[in-house]
Amino acid sequence: MDDLFGGAAPYYARYRPRHAGAAIERLATAFGPDATVLDLGCGPGTIAIPLARHVREVLAVDPDAGMLAEGERLAADVPNIRWIKGDSTALRALPPFGHVVMGRSFHWMDRRAVLADLDELLPPGGVVALAGPSRHDDSEEPWEPAMRRLREEFGVNTLTASDSYQATGEHHDDVLVTSPFRDLEVTCFTERLTYGVEEIVGLQLSYSYSTPARLGDRLAAFTEAARRELLALNPSGTWRLRTVTEVLLARRPVTEPPPRSPARTTPRS
Repeated sequence: MDDLFGGAAPYYARYRPRHAGAAIERLATAFGPDATVLDLGCGPGTIAIPLARHVREVLAVDPDAGMLAEGERLAADVPNIRWIKGDSTALRALPPFGHVVMGRSFHWMDRRAVLADLDELLPPGGVVALAGPSRHDDSEEPWEPAMRRLREEFGVNTLTASDSYQATGEHHDDVLVTSPFRDLEVTCFTERLTYGVEEIVGLQLSYSYSTPARLGDRLAAFTEAARRELLALNPSGTWRLRTVTEVLLARRPVTEPPPRSPARTTPRS
């Protein structure tokens, strides 16, 4: 899909929830301080920027030029990030990397093809890491039904990737356990976040199905309608929610060497 996040980069950077600091530290521990890490589908650097201070280098790769530009702007004083325009179909064209992380991007890819490529490209010990919502926390935000009705009213319905969970019924870990990276380790981190009306409106503009590019000249009408709907739903204009970030580390299984045959000795004559 071309221009999937057209115009969304500043909203994505400002209004998408940050990954918990403990989640970034978990990734850093798995990768190690000397690592070169590929952040595939990096967006505006939500993971790449905080991770960069823990590792040798981050290759921040995204197909959207606006996302890369926003990331570069936010990371002007972070020297060890390389911002690269690219996508999951051209991994072999990238500089070498030792690990890969994906945050809220894996579902847009041909997941099995990406994992097969990574099996060829990652060195022994290379980690495939995913960071995002937990599969076990399937509750939706309290404002989502109202926003979904509004998106339908404006004709900007949810976009679904052909190999996403919504399309296939397979969660990421279901795909991973049938891949070379089937040794899985999951850690969840919980935070409590506060959202106001403007934060929720900004979130809508960060989503692929209701970006400024998709709304076009209806952008102002959409945001005004969203504010009305939210205040009608909750006149206080404030929501306090518990959020869960899941860090999933996928590795190749460690193969144990075959048992050695007992040593044979020659009887002394």
